[in-house]
Amino acid sequence: MTSAPPTRPVTPAATAPPVTAPAWNPQRPGPMPFHRYRPFQDRVDVPVGDRSWPSARIDRAPLWVPVDLRDGNQALAEPMDTARKSRFFDLLVRTGFKEIEVGYPSASRADFDFVRHLVTSGTVPDDVTPVVFTPARRDLVDRTFDSIAGLPRAVVHLYIATSPVWRDVVLGRDRKEVWETVREAAAHMARRADALTGTAVRFQFSPETFNLTEPDFVLELCDGLTELWDASPDRPVTHNMPATVEIATPNVYADQIEYVHRHLARRDAVILSVHPHNDRGTGVACAELAVLAGAQRVEGCLFGNGERTGNVDLVTLAMNLYAQGVDPMVDFSDIDAVKATVEHCNRLPVHPRHPYAGELVHTAFSGTHQDAISKGLAHRDAHPEEPWQVPYLPIDPADIGRSYEAVIRVNSQSGKGGTAYLLRTRHGIDLPPRMRPEFARTVQEATDASGREMDPQELYELFRATYLTEGEVRLHEGTVYEEAPGVHRFVGTLECDGRVGDHEGTGTGPLSAFVDALAGAGHTVEVVDFTEDGTAAYAECRVGGRTTVWGAGTGPAAGVRAVLSAVNRALR
Repeated sequence: MTSAPPTRPVTPAATAPPVTAPAWNPQRPGPMPFHRYRPFQDRVDVPVGDRSWPSARIDRAPLWVPVDLRDGNQALAEPMDTARKSRFFDLLVRTGFKEIEVGYPSASRADFDFVRHLVTSGTVPDDVTPVVFTPARRDLVDRTFDSIAGLPRAVVHLYIATSPVWRDVVLGRDRKEVWETVREAAAHMARRADALTGTAVRFQFSPETFNLTEPDFVLELCDGLTELWDASPDRPVTHNMPATVEIATPNVYADQIEYVHRHLARRDAVILSVHPHNDRGTGVACAELAVLAGAQRVEGCLFGNGERTGNVDLVTLAMNLYAQGVDPMVDFSDIDAVKATVEHCNRLPVHPRHPYAGELVHTAFSGTHQDAISKGLAHRDAHPEEPWQVPYLPIDPADIGRSYEAVIRVNSQSGKGGTAYLLRTRHGIDLPPRMRPEFARTVQEATDASGREMDPQELYELFRATYLTEGEVRLHEGTVYEEAPGVHRFVGTLECDGRVGDHEGTGTGPLSAFVDALAGAGHTVEVVDFTEDGTAAYAECRVGGRTTVWGAGTGPAAGVRAVLSAVNRALR
């Protein structure tokens, strides 16, 4: 006999504080044991003074530091080899990043070998500074310095976890012991840096789990290292404040950063850096608010790769500035090439709805969206000197190497605007506004039946099948000429009801002459509207006194064929 597996005790939901909802909100308490978790204010003290960050504005890009080759690499099921790391490093250099975290040399032979590859290959440009990462352990510090020997310049990044839960549960050290560990490692780093020949070293420190650490302890550690390393404005130290695991809304992180920004010693000798993760899905907001609060440097990954839900996405951050008219100081003008390289190196796909870079982010399927975009692009064509303002498109897709072909795509949710836009831009068919709802209904019937998207070529074929195919009434041959000023005559051969006969008619123009000939063949037609676009002609006709219907024609005598198209569509 087997016993039942033990069950985890769960505090009854009744112990949770009651929540009073307004009458208009029918939501009721759920079954999940939310009361097992503490809000951030019960876990860390966040001193809140006179905030300045809410009224600040970002008018310059911070120093972007990609950590894909270290933090992002650690998050891969299959870490990058030297070839993939080299390809990624080359991408980061081409994109314009000037400080790049290249690895964790003491963590693996692969990371150590890649740093040595950078040294021996001479592939680090003169204006790029590699960053290497090390825990606060003497032997690992030594391994790290061994890896950078021969580089012209480097930042050595020291870290240790500092929050109470990490000190108590993971490290088994109190505050004093953590400080002693850090101080010993930092002093050893200084000695190793002095002993290097030809390598200019700057230092960086991260109190890991900063956002759960007592603010006074953060300052004690950072100020102590600023002094120990004798930081100065011309040789600053970087203090990096990670939101290792997000615990609160982004405004709380901003308050924490602003407090540090205001209270750090030798502030002009410190580069204040942030390293947000995305556990709550607010990494981008945390980074942006942190910059408002005084951060000067942002660590993250391209497209947000990283442990758990990822590091903050540097592409989104940079493009957010770009969309506000601020130079991001990096180049994403060919974002698809960037994405392809990152996907190859990470072996992870970028989501099709990822901001700016996703396959579908500049695409509209909705009819109302398509209509607004189509009108916005037409206005843009007429006023190219104006600032960019196209509905639903925060930036011009062309700025990041995207064409307009994929901006509007047609499925069962689409409407007349999108259909008309694709026919005009891809095939030169400029449907009259009054004709668009009719053809849009035809498109919707087809996409509803197929359950899939219709590409531009399929859309054109549907247009041809709807308007440009022969029907019950056929024109075998015909001629229209002006026999007197203001008098036109049509002479031709029509096939109606399977019988072929010669017919003629007169009118004030070619169409009215053809309509008169149709009347002689037994088909009463009134042309309500007519237009041409250089590719085709379009005629709205009332046939036999019934509801109007549209027709289209191309080639010689396109107008006559448009009227004939309307007649045949009315007879179906």
